[in-house]
Formats: sequence, C-alpha cells, structure tokens
Amino acid sequence: MNLTLKIWRQQNSNDKGKMVDYQISDVSGDMSFLEMLDVLNEDLISKDETPVAFDHDCREGICGMCSLHINGEPHGPDRGITTCQLHMRSFKDGDTIYIEPFRAKAFPIIKDLVVDRSAFDRIQQSGAYVSVNTSGNTQDANSIPVPKEDADMAFDAATCIGCGACVAACKNSSAMLFVSAKVSQFALLPQGKVEAKKRVQDMVHQMDEEGFGNCSNTGACEAECPKGISLENIARMNRELISAKAAVKH
Repeated sequence: MNLTLKIWRQQNSNDKGKMVDYQISDVSGDMSFLEMLDVLNEDLISKDETPVAFDHDCREGICGMCSLHINGEPHGPDRGITTCQLHMRSFKDGDTIYIEPFRAKAFPIIKDLVVDRSAFDRIQQSGAYVSVNTSGNTQDANSIPVPKEDADMAFDAATCIGCGACVAACKNSSAMLFVSAKVSQFALLPQGKVEAKKRVQDMVHQMDEEGFGNCSNTGACEAECPKGISLENIARMNRELISAKAAVKH
C-alpha cells in the first residue's frame, strides 16, 4: 500500500505544533500500525530528518502506552484493541491517515505523539491500593469467600490498562471510566471495604484536581475502551461516593 500520513509534530510542550505530511510506500497489510511508524522513522533517519516520537512498550495490548488518535478515533478504527494491535489491513491503498496525540488538558503533550499521562498515576496513588498489615498475622486473601459474580465484575474492572482512550473519546475529557474501574475493582472485594469511603473520595478529588472534565453521559468512553470497561462502573463509583459523603455527614 501507498499511504499519505498526516502526523502531528510538536517539538515540546511550549511549541505550537502542526500537522506534517509524509508519504510512505510498500506498506504490508500484515504490519501493525506501530511497525508502519517504525518504517517511516527508519526512512526519516536515513534522510537525516527527526523521527516521529511515539510511545510504546509491550506491543501486546497490555501496557496502554501506544495511545494514538487515528482518523479521529482513539486507537483507530477497530474495536477492542490498542494501537499496537491495529494492523494496516484496516486501511486501503491510497488512504490518507491522520495521526494525532490524545487531546486533553490533563494530558499535556511532551513531544509529537507522546503525552504525559502521569495524572493517572497520581489518581491511583491517591487511593487505588489496599493497605496490608504485614505483622505476620495477615489473612490469606484466597481464604476469604467472594461471590463469583462480584469476583467476575472486579476482574472485569481490573482489566483497565490506563491507556486514556476514555479521556480522548470524551468531549469533556472525563476520566470517570478510568477512575471508576480502579474504584470498582476494590469496592467489589472484601479486601477493599476497609478503606472504601476514603478511597473513592480521595480519587475523585484528585481526578478533579488534575483538570479532567465531568461525565458527558454519551457512552463514548465505553465504546472506545480497548478493554470494554463498562459504564456500570461509573454508576458504582457514584453510589460509593454518595455513600461515603453521607457517612461523613452523619
């Protein structure tokens, strides 16, 4: 395939940035999207031009780092996949492909297609953990009975990889699907009950502090999530938050 790539180039967070056109030829449909970008960068380097900066790590749909906005969609046109799992067979010869970073105030651009998603780290650090007594009297988690339905929902929520597609898809740049997934995976299990009220309040507060918007109620986040995180988690987080605030008042 011969393709035209329109790629966002931005030297640093203070640079204005712009779309730059690139021509690439002999692209195999069996290439992943990131492999195609590798080929482009090899060509740019051979011409003594600056390669396109993009984030990646595992290339197995696990780490969530490869987040790109492709033709107006987080992770591209397919569903249930990350950018590294997108293959060039999804495009046709002669196509023009627009490639941009995830756009959100809370995800400032570092360079080109790389954004700073450390806001997600700070949200998790504020409460997405379980304190464990390591005095030697700890109870084996596997010995605590958990209803299968609750365990299944907790595991479903825990599949969130924190890629930020939910934020990129939301017109308000809301992080509620991400935060609710992290809240849910603990709220559904007995190990997370002890700190439940503090956890949800701290995480929602940090989410607001980072500058993420409110839920738009459009469901775009679930539709674009590569792991299919359910909107039910947002409803659960809201219930947990209301319960926690009511407990404080009393």
